[in-house]
Amino acid sequence: METIVFDIGETLVRDDRYWASWANWLGVPPHTLSALVGAAVVQGRDGADALRILRPDMDVTEAYLARAASGRGEHLDESDLYPDVRPALAELRALGVRVVVAGNRTVRAGELLRALDLPADLVVTSDEWGVSKPDPEFFTRVLEVSGAEPQSTLYVGDHPADDLFPAKSSGLRAAHLRRGPYGHWWADHPDVVETADFRINALTELPGLLGEAGVAAAADVGAGTEGATAGSEAPVRRRALRAVR
Repeated sequence: METIVFDIGETLVRDDRYWASWANWLGVPPHTLSALVGAAVVQGRDGADALRILRPDMDVTEAYLARAASGRGEHLDESDLYPDVRPALAELRALGVRVVVAGNRTVRAGELLRALDLPADLVVTSDEWGVSKPDPEFFTRVLEVSGAEPQSTLYVGDHPADDLFPAKSSGLRAAHLRRGPYGHWWADHPDVVETADFRINALTELPGLLGEAGVAAAADVGAGTEGATAGSEAPVRRRALRAVR
C-alpha cells in the first residue's frame, strides 16, 4: 500500500464536542440530541437529520453560519483527537506510506486540523474541494492527491455509506473502522463484511496489515465476526443500510 487516506469525523476526531455544541445552540440537553443521532444511525440516515427533528424548519447551513457569527463556531484541539491517531499516522509515515486526511468537513475544520500539525502529507476537507462524500467526484479527488494507483490507495473510515461503499466503487481499497456510532452499529453487517478489504478496531492495527501476512490475518478476523448480525435485528439493519448505499 503506497497511500492511506483517512476520513475525519469518528475516524481521527471525536464528534462529541460537535454534537454538544449543537445541543447548546438549540437549547436541548446533549443526551437528547445524542439519542436522536443514535436513532438516525440505526436507520441508516444522516446524523444531521437529528437536528431537523428538533427544528424541522431549520436550515442547517444557515444555522451553522449563525453560530460562527455569534462566536460559537467550530473548535478543535488535541483533546478531540482519538489517542491512536498520532502514533498510527507517524508509524505509517516512518514506513514510507503517504498519509492523507480527507473527509467531510468545513473549511474552518480544515484550518483547525492543519493547525494541529498532524503527521500527514496532506489535510483537506470536502468544503475546500467543493464536493462531499459519498459523491464519486470526492473519491476522484482522493485519487488525484493520492499519488498512487487505486489498488495501492487505502481509504479508512467508520461510515459504510459515506466511506466504505463509495471508496470501493471508485476502485480504491477500503478499511472499515469500528469506531463511533456508525462504525459500531454497522461493523458486522453482511454488506460491510463482504465489501471491506480490512476491518479494524484501532488505527494502530494498520501498519501490521500492510504485508501479505497482515492481509491474511485481517481476512481471518473478518470471517470470525460474520455471524454477529444473526438474530431478529439483522433484517432491519440490512434494509436500512442498503437504503443508503
